[in-house]
Amino acid sequence: MENLESLAWPPAPIRTERLVLREARADDRAAFVELLSSPEVNAYLGGPRPRHELEQELAAVPEQWPGSFVVELDGAMIGHILLRRATGHRRPAAAGKADLGYLFLPSAWGSGYATEACAAALDWLAGELPGEPVVLTTQSANAASMRLAAKLGFAEVERFEAWDSEQWLGLRPPAAPAV
Repeated sequence: MENLESLAWPPAPIRTERLVLREARADDRAAFVELLSSPEVNAYLGGPRPRHELEQELAAVPEQWPGSFVVELDGAMIGHILLRRATGHRRPAAAGKADLGYLFLPSAWGSGYATEACAAALDWLAGELPGEPVVLTTQSANAASMRLAAKLGFAEVERFEAWDSEQWLGLRPPAAPAV
């Protein structure tokens, strides 16, 4: 099976009803700093990074690698989706599978953008790597992320303790081939 990292990158922008998923650009840097330094965004991810460190360390064009999508609404970045191979994962059920991660600015919460963008990214992956199962890990206390996982078709595989919190691991099985 082809590897995520070997896919032709970047793909053409993916357009949904309201959003565009595309490769990161230099003008997205400020939004990445905001995402990574936001206490709200990082409440279930170990806490925010200090803004001054991000300003110094973040590349001029951040997050440019296969599977990394900027989520754009009306020309502005509102989130980031990452599909990567789950290597070195603590859970055997996740190892080697595609792993979905996402961050959205608080101003974009509650409008269905995460569901729309993640579904589009998963559809893209299914077209590129048919039969690829996908995993998602989140803190079980993160109610919004748990709802998103359910909407996207992830089913619980296990719960485990890590980073002083209960974590939830879900699996989205590959779509059945069209007959």
